[in-house]
Amino acid sequence: MPEGDTVHRTARRLHAALAGREVTRFEIRVPGSANADVRGQAVREVVARGKHLLHRFAPLGAASSESDSLTLHSHLKMEGEWHTYRTASDGSRIRWRKPAFKARAIVGTSKWETVGFELAMVEVLPTRDEDRVVGHLGPDPLGADWDAAEAARRVAADPRPIHVAIQDQRHVAGFGNEYASELLFLRGVHPERPATEVDVPALLELGARTIRRNVELPVRVFTGDSRRGQERWVYGREHRPCRRCGTPILRSELGADPTKQRVVYWCPRCQPAS
Repeated sequence: MPEGDTVHRTARRLHAALAGREVTRFEIRVPGSANADVRGQAVREVVARGKHLLHRFAPLGAASSESDSLTLHSHLKMEGEWHTYRTASDGSRIRWRKPAFKARAIVGTSKWETVGFELAMVEVLPTRDEDRVVGHLGPDPLGADWDAAEAARRVAADPRPIHVAIQDQRHVAGFGNEYASELLFLRGVHPERPATEVDVPALLELGARTIRRNVELPVRVFTGDSRRGQERWVYGREHRPCRRCGTPILRSELGADPTKQRVVYWCPRCQPAS
């Protein structure tokens, strides 16, 4: 499941393949930006902001000014992913690992072809207008400008259940459902406890340390054990015994409203309701 660490790893991979190179193929297969074309321009950088990806382009030889720069904004949501393929030396078409009808964006250079499949958001916009699509996001623990105090202030002021509050990207960018369940277990916090009653700075400090470690790993790990099936404390482990106390893990649903319910996992003994 894409969370902040997945998106930042994707940005690193795309940046390594594309940055500084001339765009030779560019296709956006969604209404609104389908006519956008940056062929002949250079990929300036690919960066992540929370769960959002930003490809930034500029005319070849241009300085780093954003005045003439365009950005491809995309969001992975639940199913999206970017693939990277090395261009065939004989010019033949590359066989993608997913069906072509699922492709939403293609950015190619003379050496690499990158394809975004099943992306939930795709838009090409002036780089100077990026604030319109990511300006609402809270501090990102994987960003260079991480502001732990501001993130804690936002989360701690939210009267909703902490499992909901910590996933609100306006408070802190990057944590999703898996992180919420695992971090709350590690802190011994019931998912329905109001965020106003939680030691939010300690929770976010743990979250920042965990996501920074995971962004460097090929597999997301919360337990310290990267063996398959051993990586998580509670997420996806309904009815299985708690790794600490043996109590069966429970599952329910919580959300900001009835249309945004997310699955929640917790241990009723390690995370008491009161």
